[in-house]
Amino acid sequence: MRVAIDAQLTVGTATGIGEYVRGLIDALRANGIDAVELCDPKLDPWRFDRRVFWDQVMLPQQARAVDAELLHCASGTVPLGVNMPFVVTVHDVVWARMQKHARPYARYYFGRFSFDRYRKAAAIAVDSAFSREELLAIMPDLDPRGVRVVYPGVARDYCTLQRGRGDRSTILAIGTVERRKNLKMLIDALPFLEDARLVSVGPYTPYQKKCEAAALELGVEDRVDFLGYVERGELLELCSTAAVVAVPSLYEGFGYAAAQGMCAGVPVIVSDQASLPEIVRGGGRVVPAGSVHDWVDALGAALRGDDDARAIAGRPAAIERFSWAKSVRDMIATYEFALARAAA
Repeated sequence: MRVAIDAQLTVGTATGIGEYVRGLIDALRANGIDAVELCDPKLDPWRFDRRVFWDQVMLPQQARAVDAELLHCASGTVPLGVNMPFVVTVHDVVWARMQKHARPYARYYFGRFSFDRYRKAAAIAVDSAFSREELLAIMPDLDPRGVRVVYPGVARDYCTLQRGRGDRSTILAIGTVERRKNLKMLIDALPFLEDARLVSVGPYTPYQKKCEAAALELGVEDRVDFLGYVERGELLELCSTAAVVAVPSLYEGFGYAAAQGMCAGVPVIVSDQASLPEIVRGGGRVVPAGSVHDWVDALGAALRGDDDARAIAGRPAAIERFSWAKSVRDMIATYEFALARAAA
Protein backbone atom coordinates (compact mmCIF):
# COMPACT_ATOMS: atom_id res chain seq x y z
CA MET A 1 0.00 0.00 0.00
CA ARG A 2 1.36 3.43 -1.00
CA VAL A 3 0.05 6.26 1.19
CA ALA A 4 0.88 9.95 0.82
CA ILE A 5 0.93 11.72 4.20
CA ASP A 6 0.68 15.44 4.88
CA ALA A 7 3.79 16.06 7.01
CA GLN A 8 3.96 19.85 6.79
CA LEU A 9 3.49 20.33 10.53
CA THR A 10 6.73 18.43 11.16
CA VAL A 11 8.57 21.45 9.72
CA GLY A 12 10.19 23.84 12.21
CA THR A 13 8.93 23.92 15.79
CA ALA A 14 6.75 20.83 15.62
CA THR A 15 4.16 20.56 18.39
CA GLY A 16 1.80 17.67 19.17
CA ILE A 17 0.58 17.12 15.61
CA GLY A 18 4.15 17.18 14.30
CA GLU A 19 5.10 14.57 16.91
CA TYR A 20 2.11 12.48 15.83
CA VAL A 21 2.95 12.62 12.12
CA ARG A 22 6.63 11.76 12.61
CA GLY A 23 5.76 8.76 14.76
CA LEU A 24 3.04 7.59 12.39
CA ILE A 25 5.29 7.68 9.32
CA ASP A 26 8.04 5.71 11.07
CA ALA A 27 5.54 3.14 12.37
CA LEU A 28 3.90 2.70 8.96
CA ARG A 29 7.24 2.10 7.28
CA ALA A 30 8.20 -0.40 9.97
CA ASN A 31 5.00 -2.28 9.08
CA GLY A 32 5.64 -2.47 5.36
CA ILE A 33 3.53 0.50 4.25
CA ASP A 34 5.08 2.74 1.58
CA ALA A 35 4.47 6.02 3.44
CA VAL A 36 5.44 9.02 1.31
CA GLU A 37 6.16 12.11 3.39
CA LEU A 38 4.79 15.30 1.80
CA CYS A 39 6.16 18.66 2.99
CA ASP A 40 8.00 21.79 1.91
CA PRO A 41 10.71 22.92 4.39
CA LYS A 42 10.69 26.41 2.86
CA LEU A 43 7.11 27.13 3.96
CA ASP A 44 6.45 28.19 7.54
CA PRO A 45 3.39 26.12 8.60
CA TRP A 46 2.61 28.55 11.44
CA ARG A 47 1.85 31.48 9.12
CA PHE A 48 -1.79 31.31 8.14
CA ASP A 49 -1.29 32.29 4.49
CA ARG A 50 1.53 29.75 4.09
CA ARG A 51 -0.58 27.05 5.70
CA VAL A 52 -3.49 27.66 3.34
CA PHE A 53 -1.16 27.72 0.32
CA TRP A 54 0.30 24.41 1.41
CA ASP A 55 -3.07 22.77 2.09
CA GLN A 56 -4.88 23.96 -1.00
CA VAL A 57 -2.17 24.18 -3.67
CA MET A 58 1.02 22.33 -2.85
CA LEU A 59 -0.35 19.32 -0.96
CA PRO A 60 -2.67 18.12 -3.76
CA GLN A 61 0.09 18.74 -6.33
CA GLN A 62 2.59 16.66 -4.36
CA ALA A 63 0.01 13.94 -3.69
CA ARG A 64 -0.72 13.59 -7.41
CA ALA A 65 2.99 13.46 -8.25
CA VAL A 66 3.80 10.49 -6.00
CA ASP A 67 1.07 8.24 -7.47
CA ALA A 68 -0.30 7.12 -4.11
CA GLU A 69 -3.37 4.96 -3.57
CA LEU A 70 -4.50 7.08 -0.64
CA LEU A 71 -3.87 10.53 0.83
CA HIS A 72 -3.76 10.91 4.61
CA CYS A 73 -4.50 14.48 5.70
CA ALA A 74 -2.87 13.92 9.06
CA SER A 75 -3.04 17.53 10.31
CA GLY A 76 -6.82 17.93 10.17
CA THR A 77 -7.09 20.18 7.11
CA VAL A 78 -8.09 18.95 3.64
CA PRO A 79 -7.61 20.34 0.11
CA LEU A 80 -10.65 21.25 -1.93
CA GLY A 81 -9.28 19.37 -4.94
CA VAL A 82 -8.37 15.75 -4.12
CA ASN A 83 -8.36 13.23 -6.96
CA MET A 84 -7.85 10.12 -4.81
CA PRO A 85 -9.46 8.57 -1.74
CA PHE A 86 -8.37 10.29 1.45
CA VAL A 87 -8.37 9.76 5.19
CA VAL A 88 -8.30 12.73 7.55
CA THR A 89 -7.22 12.72 11.18
CA VAL A 90 -9.46 15.03 13.19
CA HIS A 91 -7.46 15.74 16.34
CA ASP A 92 -10.21 17.83 17.91
CA VAL A 93 -13.02 20.24 17.08
CA VAL A 94 -11.66 23.05 19.22
CA TRP A 95 -12.31 25.61 16.48
CA ALA A 96 -16.03 24.99 16.92
CA ARG A 97 -15.89 24.96 20.71
CA MET A 98 -13.22 27.23 22.19
CA GLN A 99 -11.57 29.63 19.74
CA LYS A 100 -13.97 32.58 19.70
CA HIS A 101 -11.04 34.90 20.49
CA ALA A 102 -9.26 33.93 17.24
CA ARG A 103 -9.47 35.87 13.99
CA PRO A 104 -12.65 35.21 11.97
CA TYR A 105 -10.81 33.92 8.89
CA ALA A 106 -8.93 31.35 11.01
CA ARG A 107 -12.12 30.26 12.75
CA TYR A 108 -13.76 29.77 9.36
CA TYR A 109 -10.87 27.90 7.74
CA PHE A 110 -10.14 25.51 10.62
CA GLY A 111 -13.83 25.30 11.49
CA ARG A 112 -16.70 25.26 9.01
CA PHE A 113 -14.53 25.08 5.87
CA SER A 114 -12.64 22.04 7.20
CA PHE A 115 -15.78 20.35 8.51
CA ASP A 116 -17.32 20.59 5.04
CA ARG A 117 -14.30 18.79 3.58
CA TYR A 118 -14.65 15.93 6.07
CA ARG A 119 -17.86 14.83 4.36
CA LYS A 120 -15.78 13.75 1.35
CA ALA A 121 -13.38 11.57 3.38
CA ALA A 122 -13.33 7.82 2.80
CA ALA A 123 -12.66 7.49 6.53
CA ILE A 124 -11.95 9.73 9.50
CA ALA A 125 -9.51 8.89 12.29
CA VAL A 126 -10.01 10.62 15.63
CA ASP A 127 -7.60 10.72 18.57
CA SER A 128 -10.06 9.69 21.30
CA ALA A 129 -13.60 8.54 21.97
CA PHE A 130 -14.27 12.06 23.24
CA SER A 131 -13.23 13.58 19.89
CA ARG A 132 -15.41 11.07 18.07
CA GLU A 133 -18.45 12.09 20.13
CA GLU A 134 -17.67 15.77 19.59
CA LEU A 135 -17.31 15.40 15.82
CA LEU A 136 -20.51 13.39 15.45
CA ALA A 137 -22.37 15.92 17.60
CA ILE A 138 -21.28 18.74 15.30
CA MET A 139 -21.74 16.69 12.11
CA PRO A 140 -24.62 14.26 12.75
CA ASP A 141 -24.86 13.55 9.01
CA LEU A 142 -21.55 11.65 9.05
CA ASP A 143 -21.71 7.86 8.85
CA PRO A 144 -20.44 6.83 12.30
CA ARG A 145 -18.98 3.63 10.86
CA GLY A 146 -16.37 5.71 9.07
CA VAL A 147 -15.30 7.67 12.17
CA ARG A 148 -12.72 5.49 13.92
CA VAL A 149 -10.80 6.02 17.17
CA VAL A 150 -7.05 5.62 16.66
CA TYR A 151 -5.03 6.68 19.69
CA PRO A 152 -1.74 8.33 18.73
CA GLY A 153 1.39 6.52 19.83
CA VAL A 154 4.02 7.81 22.24
CA ALA A 155 7.62 7.79 21.03
CA ARG A 156 9.99 5.15 22.34
CA ASP A 157 12.34 7.66 23.99
CA TYR A 158 9.61 8.51 26.52
CA CYS A 159 8.86 4.85 27.12
CA THR A 160 12.51 3.99 27.83
CA LEU A 161 13.37 7.16 29.76
CA GLN A 162 15.49 6.54 32.85
CA ARG A 163 13.82 8.37 35.69
CA GLY A 164 14.80 8.89 39.31
CA ARG A 165 12.58 10.02 42.17
CA GLY A 166 11.92 13.51 40.76
CA ASP A 167 13.21 16.78 42.15
CA ARG A 168 10.21 17.39 44.45
CA SER A 169 9.85 20.93 43.15
CA THR A 170 9.24 21.15 39.38
CA ILE A 171 5.72 21.29 37.94
CA LEU A 172 6.17 20.69 34.22
CA ALA A 173 3.56 21.99 31.75
CA ILE A 174 4.07 20.95 28.12
CA GLY A 175 2.22 22.57 25.22
CA THR A 176 1.58 25.80 23.38
CA VAL A 177 0.96 28.63 25.85
CA GLU A 178 -2.59 29.40 24.74
CA ARG A 179 -5.83 30.18 26.50
CA ARG A 180 -7.44 26.74 26.38
CA LYS A 181 -4.36 25.19 28.04
CA ASN A 182 -5.38 27.06 31.23
CA LEU A 183 -1.80 27.58 32.43
CA LYS A 184 -2.90 30.42 34.69
CA MET A 185 -4.50 27.84 37.00
CA LEU A 186 -1.04 26.50 37.86
CA ILE A 187 0.23 30.02 38.47
CA ASP A 188 -2.71 30.69 40.78
CA ALA A 189 -1.74 27.58 42.77
CA LEU A 190 1.93 28.53 43.23
CA PRO A 191 1.54 30.92 46.21
CA PHE A 192 0.22 27.94 48.21
CA LEU A 193 3.11 25.65 47.17
CA GLU A 194 6.09 27.26 48.84
CA ASP A 195 8.95 25.26 47.33
CA ALA A 196 7.46 24.67 43.89
CA ARG A 197 8.42 26.13 40.52
CA LEU A 198 6.49 25.99 37.28
CA VAL A 199 8.32 25.25 34.03
CA SER A 200 6.32 25.89 30.86
CA VAL A 201 7.58 24.34 27.62
CA GLY A 202 5.89 25.31 24.38
CA PRO A 203 5.50 28.01 21.74
CA TYR A 204 4.35 31.48 22.73
CA THR A 205 0.99 33.09 22.07
CA PRO A 206 -0.34 36.41 23.45
CA TYR A 207 -1.95 34.45 26.32
CA GLN A 208 1.53 34.18 27.84
CA LYS A 209 1.37 37.91 28.68
CA LYS A 210 -1.69 37.25 30.83
CA CYS A 211 0.15 34.46 32.63
CA GLU A 212 3.22 36.63 33.20
CA ALA A 213 1.04 39.43 34.59
CA ALA A 214 -0.70 36.98 36.95
CA ALA A 215 2.64 35.65 38.20
CA LEU A 216 3.86 39.19 38.85
CA GLU A 217 0.67 40.15 40.69
CA LEU A 218 0.91 37.05 42.89
CA GLY A 219 4.60 37.60 43.61
CA VAL A 220 5.70 34.27 42.10
CA GLU A 221 7.31 35.56 38.90
CA ASP A 222 10.71 34.24 40.02
CA ARG A 223 9.22 30.74 40.24
CA VAL A 224 7.73 30.62 36.73
CA ASP A 225 9.97 29.81 33.76
CA PHE A 226 8.67 30.14 30.20
CA LEU A 227 11.20 28.20 28.13
CA GLY A 228 9.37 28.40 24.81
CA TYR A 229 10.09 25.65 22.30
CA VAL A 230 12.95 23.42 23.45
CA GLU A 231 14.90 20.71 21.69
CA ARG A 232 13.89 17.13 22.34
CA GLY A 233 16.87 16.27 24.52
CA GLU A 234 16.09 19.13 26.89
CA LEU A 235 12.42 18.13 27.07
CA LEU A 236 13.32 14.54 27.91
CA GLU A 237 15.72 15.75 30.60
CA LEU A 238 12.92 17.81 32.13
CA CYS A 239 10.64 14.76 32.10
CA SER A 240 13.33 12.70 33.82
CA THR A 241 13.65 15.12 36.75
CA ALA A 242 10.29 16.91 37.14
CA ALA A 243 8.13 16.06 40.14
CA VAL A 244 4.91 16.11 38.11
CA VAL A 245 3.47 16.79 34.65
CA ALA A 246 0.38 19.01 34.98
CA VAL A 247 -2.25 19.36 32.25
CA PRO A 248 -4.92 21.84 33.42
CA SER A 249 -6.40 22.25 29.92
CA LEU A 250 -10.00 23.17 29.27
CA TYR A 251 -10.07 21.35 25.94
CA GLU A 252 -7.87 18.56 24.52
CA GLY A 253 -8.71 16.13 21.76
CA PHE A 254 -6.08 13.76 23.09
CA GLY A 255 -3.61 15.28 25.54
CA TYR A 256 -0.16 14.20 24.36
CA ALA A 257 1.54 15.66 27.45
CA ALA A 258 -0.48 13.39 29.74
CA ALA A 259 0.19 10.27 27.65
CA GLN A 260 3.89 11.07 27.35
CA GLY A 261 4.18 11.73 31.08
CA MET A 262 2.55 8.40 31.98
CA CYS A 263 4.75 6.52 29.51
CA ALA A 264 7.81 8.19 31.02
CA GLY A 265 6.79 7.21 34.55
CA VAL A 266 6.16 10.79 35.70
CA PRO A 267 3.24 11.49 38.05
CA VAL A 268 0.50 13.16 36.01
CA ILE A 269 -2.34 15.48 37.03
CA VAL A 270 -4.99 16.48 34.49
CA SER A 271 -8.18 18.51 34.50
CA ASP A 272 -11.57 16.83 34.37
CA GLN A 273 -12.30 18.33 30.94
CA ALA A 274 -12.64 16.89 27.44
CA SER A 275 -10.55 13.78 26.64
CA LEU A 276 -8.16 14.02 29.58
CA PRO A 277 -9.95 11.63 32.02
CA GLU A 278 -10.23 9.12 29.15
CA ILE A 279 -6.51 9.33 28.40
CA VAL A 280 -5.39 9.09 32.04
CA ARG A 281 -7.82 6.28 32.93
CA GLY A 282 -6.57 5.76 36.49
CA GLY A 283 -2.93 6.46 35.65
CA GLY A 284 -2.95 9.90 37.25
CA ARG A 285 -5.03 12.36 39.25
CA VAL A 286 -8.07 14.07 37.71
CA VAL A 287 -8.87 17.50 39.19
CA PRO A 288 -11.71 19.98 38.54
CA ALA A 289 -10.39 22.44 35.97
CA GLY A 290 -11.53 25.57 37.79
CA SER A 291 -10.72 24.72 41.42
CA VAL A 292 -7.50 26.30 42.72
CA HIS A 293 -8.00 24.50 46.04
CA ASP A 294 -8.12 21.08 44.39
CA TRP A 295 -5.10 21.85 42.21
CA VAL A 296 -3.11 22.94 45.26
CA ASP A 297 -3.99 19.69 47.06
CA ALA A 298 -3.15 17.50 44.07
CA LEU A 299 0.08 19.30 43.20
CA GLY A 300 1.16 19.29 46.82
CA ALA A 301 0.69 15.54 47.03
CA ALA A 302 2.70 14.97 43.84
CA LEU A 303 5.49 17.27 45.03
CA ARG A 304 5.73 15.27 48.27
CA GLY A 305 6.15 12.08 46.25
CA ASP A 306 2.74 10.61 47.11
CA ASP A 307 2.08 9.71 43.45
CA ASP A 308 5.45 8.19 42.58
CA ALA A 309 4.43 4.58 43.25
CA ARG A 310 1.28 4.89 41.13
CA ALA A 311 3.27 6.41 38.26
CA ILE A 312 5.78 3.56 38.34
CA ALA A 313 3.13 0.87 38.64
CA GLY A 314 1.01 2.34 35.85
CA ARG A 315 3.84 2.91 33.40
CA PRO A 316 3.75 -0.51 31.63
CA ALA A 317 -0.01 -0.25 31.00
CA ALA A 318 0.38 3.27 29.59
CA ILE A 319 3.19 2.16 27.30
CA GLU A 320 1.01 -0.67 26.00
CA ARG A 321 -2.05 1.54 25.48
CA PHE A 322 -0.09 4.22 23.63
CA SER A 323 2.38 2.09 21.71
CA TRP A 324 2.94 2.94 18.08
CA ALA A 325 2.63 -0.78 17.32
CA LYS A 326 -1.01 -0.71 18.43
CA SER A 327 -1.72 2.69 16.92
CA VAL A 328 -0.38 1.76 13.51
CA ARG A 329 -2.40 -1.47 13.38
CA ASP A 330 -5.54 0.56 13.94
CA MET A 331 -4.48 3.11 11.32
CA ILE A 332 -3.71 0.47 8.70
CA ALA A 333 -7.16 -1.02 9.33
CA THR A 334 -8.60 2.47 8.78
CA TYR A 335 -6.72 2.77 5.47
CA GLU A 336 -8.03 -0.62 4.35
CA PHE A 337 -11.57 0.38 5.32
CA ALA A 338 -11.20 3.65 3.35
CA LEU A 339 -9.90 1.94 0.20
CA ALA A 340 -12.64 -0.70 0.32
CA ARG A 341 -15.27 1.99 0.78
CA ALA A 342 -13.88 4.07 -2.09
CA ALA A 343 -13.91 1.02 -4.38
CA ALA A 344 -17.49 0.04 -3.50
